[in-house]
Amino acid sequence: MTSAPRHSGVLFGAAYYAEYQQAGTLDRDLDLMVEAGFTVIRVGESVWSTWEPREGEFDLDWLQPVLDGAHARGISVVLGTPTYAVPPWLQVLHPEIAAERTSGVRAGWGARQEMDQSHPAYRFYAERVVRRVAARYADHPAVIGWQVDNEPGNELPRNEQVFQRFVAWLQRRYGTVESLNDEWGLVYWSHRITEWSQLWRPDGNVQPQYDLEWRRFQGELADELIAWQADVVREYARDDQFVTTCISYARPQVADDRLVKSLDVTAGNPYYKMQDGLTRGVEIPREAGWWHTGVWALHQWGDRAFSSAQSSFLVTETNAQSIGGPWQNHPPFDGQIKQAALALVARGARMVEYWHWHTLHFGVETYWGGVLPHSQRPGRIHREVAALGATLGAVGGAVDGFMPAADVLMLWSTDTKWSFEGYPPLALPNGDPDPDSYLHLFDSHYRGLAESGAQVRIQHVEQFVAAMTADSTGPAAVAAEHPVLVVPGLYVVDDETLDALSAYAEAGGHLVLGVRTAYGDQLARARRDVAPARLSGPAGVWYEEYTNLDEPLEVLTAGPADGLALEPGSAGTRWADVLKVDDAEVLVRFPATEIGADAVMTTRASGAGRVSYVATVPNPELSRSIARWLVPQTAARDWAATDAVTVTTGSRPDGPDLAFVSNWSAHEAAVTAPRAVRDLETGDVLEAGRTLTLTPRSAHVFEHVATTPTP
Repeated sequence: MTSAPRHSGVLFGAAYYAEYQQAGTLDRDLDLMVEAGFTVIRVGESVWSTWEPREGEFDLDWLQPVLDGAHARGISVVLGTPTYAVPPWLQVLHPEIAAERTSGVRAGWGARQEMDQSHPAYRFYAERVVRRVAARYADHPAVIGWQVDNEPGNELPRNEQVFQRFVAWLQRRYGTVESLNDEWGLVYWSHRITEWSQLWRPDGNVQPQYDLEWRRFQGELADELIAWQADVVREYARDDQFVTTCISYARPQVADDRLVKSLDVTAGNPYYKMQDGLTRGVEIPREAGWWHTGVWALHQWGDRAFSSAQSSFLVTETNAQSIGGPWQNHPPFDGQIKQAALALVARGARMVEYWHWHTLHFGVETYWGGVLPHSQRPGRIHREVAALGATLGAVGGAVDGFMPAADVLMLWSTDTKWSFEGYPPLALPNGDPDPDSYLHLFDSHYRGLAESGAQVRIQHVEQFVAAMTADSTGPAAVAAEHPVLVVPGLYVVDDETLDALSAYAEAGGHLVLGVRTAYGDQLARARRDVAPARLSGPAGVWYEEYTNLDEPLEVLTAGPADGLALEPGSAGTRWADVLKVDDAEVLVRFPATEIGADAVMTTRASGAGRVSYVATVPNPELSRSIARWLVPQTAARDWAATDAVTVTTGSRPDGPDLAFVSNWSAHEAAVTAPRAVRDLETGDVLEAGRTLTLTPRSAHVFEHVATTPTP
């Protein structure tokens, strides 16, 4: 996997669908794109029935004018394969390819991705159209890359052929039914099987070991789909063209670090609420799944995208206006388009594309606002986008090789996310299970770090273990590069990973453990060890009881005067481990509780490092307090930034460091340069110690300069 497409600077543009437009608009659209500073468009991925209107009858020439017109204006093209939206003729010809969300019951048609994408009949027709499109346009000079499929992993199909493949997958994995019985604990509730044919369907399953393996198998189906299609496209693609797919990280089949292994670069689609959803200090409940709210959540999406391959990434879709249904209208305030894009660039984006160029006049996404409104007349949004285009043009190649800074490393576990979706530890306010428990555990720590000014690098568990075991110097190298490691909710975890966490602390790192970490094993079985398993000794604490919290519990400091300082309103929420403290220092306590929960946060030296334990789900105030103790010095504090301002930094291999500074409020704010910097957009130099007034919702990109030029 390469780190990025072969281009300098940030590619900038939108998805463009001439096939949705009226005839005669192509030249006007492309000229307006040039005015907006566009350098790339994405085309072709949504219209299989246009490429192949009838079975075996192809119309491939309709896209030629789009590619020719783009190339004539210096606009590059990412060409998508249309395999995620099945044409009606194929639905009629092969109704058996429909996904079965319940075994034996086919999903209805009328949306998209309603099919079992592993079905042989689907694969036959999908491969044929991919080959025809790729052969026709691979040599076009405008095409710089390929997007295979689109937001894969939307279904967890239960079709007969999928289930039989699952059984075969289990046979390879476990060998015998006796092994499966033992590993899954199928003695429970009389679930022992004597033949593979006795394995029950997933529809009625409630056994967590079955469910976790079913999700792992489904993830491999998504990986297989993308790798298969990437291989087909590469038979035609030029050496200078990249292959990717666009990831929606909420898709149920997606394990993103595995999905991207067959691709040249990671790409994905962040959507977020604008207006107060991008205003620091205003609390907007975060939308579940694909739609984010909060400045911290926007940065988190960028860090998640970087985590997929530990490399820079492409934004293949993001919103220019309101997104969602016709009742969800929150177009951006002036300046927010630029702020959001630069926030993503600051965390590693090397392309920003909007979905999409023109707002649709038909279909379910009629009110997903594009760069042009329904009137097709360029207005405020086009002007805002054009201003961003000018900024990205001025920044140019200054971001080449840019590596976002990281004060803290966080571990991400897709296996735990999957396990908690069916077997969660947290409850919703009405007492129902919370299927987003893992996201809430992870968010509770990430948000505090981000809002305290700390910059986060996210790694998948497998990536962390690989770095720790690369050679004998692995633990020391990881601890030196990432002196703080936060591990929230790592429930599904093997012994090797737990030993790597212990070795990290021994080598000098500060390991921070969250609730449910190290409680389960690699099959989500509760461990027989004292909790947290294999880490209770280094942590100096253990527990055997825990409780859900129906209401937040405010917390108190318990450490020395120079210890952790709490924000007013700091509280533990939703969960508490009833910690027994051996030889750890208690930093934060609950008031007296009848269940006996006392220590909220502890810390203990371990080898050359230390292990801290957070025994609750911290609210934002507590999370920020912990974050300031973990990372007392950040770039935001270097710049004397107020709470409304974010400062994101990073380094380049052949140039000075960069700083992205943004005021996420409707009021002026001020920062003070810690050293001399140059504004890459205006060229103005701000000397060290000078204060800069930031206008409302403004964003700047600075590079450090050695000395202030003489006038």
